[in-house]
Amino acid sequence: MLIAAALLSLAACSKPAPQEGAAPPAAVTVLKLQAAPVVLSDELPGRVAAFRTADIRPQVGGIVLRRQFEQGADVQAGQKLFQLNPAPFQADVDSAAAALQHAVATANRASSQADRLKPLVEADAISRQAYDDAVAQREQAVATVAQARASLARRRLDLAFASIEAPIAGRIGSELVTEGALVGLADATPMARIQQIDKVYVDVRQPAAALAALQASGTGGADKLPVTILGADGQPHPVTGRILFSGISVDAGTGDAVIRVLVDNPQRQLLPGMFVRARIARAVQAHGVLLPQQAVLRSSGGQAQAWVLDGTHKASLKPITVGDVVEHQYVVSGGLKAGDTVVIEGQERLQPGATAAPQPWKRAVVATAAAAKAR
Repeated sequence: MLIAAALLSLAACSKPAPQEGAAPPAAVTVLKLQAAPVVLSDELPGRVAAFRTADIRPQVGGIVLRRQFEQGADVQAGQKLFQLNPAPFQADVDSAAAALQHAVATANRASSQADRLKPLVEADAISRQAYDDAVAQREQAVATVAQARASLARRRLDLAFASIEAPIAGRIGSELVTEGALVGLADATPMARIQQIDKVYVDVRQPAAALAALQASGTGGADKLPVTILGADGQPHPVTGRILFSGISVDAGTGDAVIRVLVDNPQRQLLPGMFVRARIARAVQAHGVLLPQQAVLRSSGGQAQAWVLDGTHKASLKPITVGDVVEHQYVVSGGLKAGDTVVIEGQERLQPGATAAPQPWKRAVVATAAAAKAR
């Protein structure tokens, strides 16, 4: 019995140690690709310009008596802005009116004289020369009356110009002259400036080589393409703009052409001189496939690659071709198709042929919104 126990003990010691359990499948997040319309666009720098701009300048020279507007306020077309001293212009009007009266009186006397001489010349009581001189004086007097009327109209116009009005509706800036200043027609500095900004232009520069694709895109031409204006904070303007024209001329120094975009600006958020970015649609893919950027790896040679899971969750690394970036996603142009399951996160845990434990991938913005809601 002792010998049998010893033999059993030796047999137990000679058995191999049990193997450790196999490693669990790598946990990864995946996305099943889907086809959807994709709009390809370019973001280009642009600068805002007022829809209309009017410099307020005097049409007659004089002393500024008062300002009749609030600086920075909205003004209407025809609203009075400045009042010049009207006294000199009123005096000119009175003088022109007196000259007109004198001319009318002279014309009446010359006309009466010609009428009295007409029967005399027919009766050969006076010479024909005397009658012709009277008729000529009458015609000259009539011309003098017309000239005096025109002079009076001009003087009245100068008097009206002493009250300076807004030529357009818009927002007026600060006054550039004050009460008591002498202004004239030759002044280089305007009295004020009005800008209409309820709608604005955005002048965008684009390489001339890209104009052909822009003009050929869209069913209605480039002027039908939507344009999204992005502010300094990257937020889009609430109103979409439209292209008015493009490629009128090309800057010889930079090779860029100007694209003018018209944008409604009811809240006055876009101000003249502001630098913005314009997102201009270039093309539309009816069945485009988008892949998040973090799913794309690069080989040592720069080849784009992505991990793909088959129906049994086995991983394989496939070369792919990607193009434009749309909202942090690549547009896939080759190597993948709709319905493929692509690994988005956890690629470092994978080996070719290894089995993975996939979980649905959620966008960061969705996760952030959910966390904010939970708080």
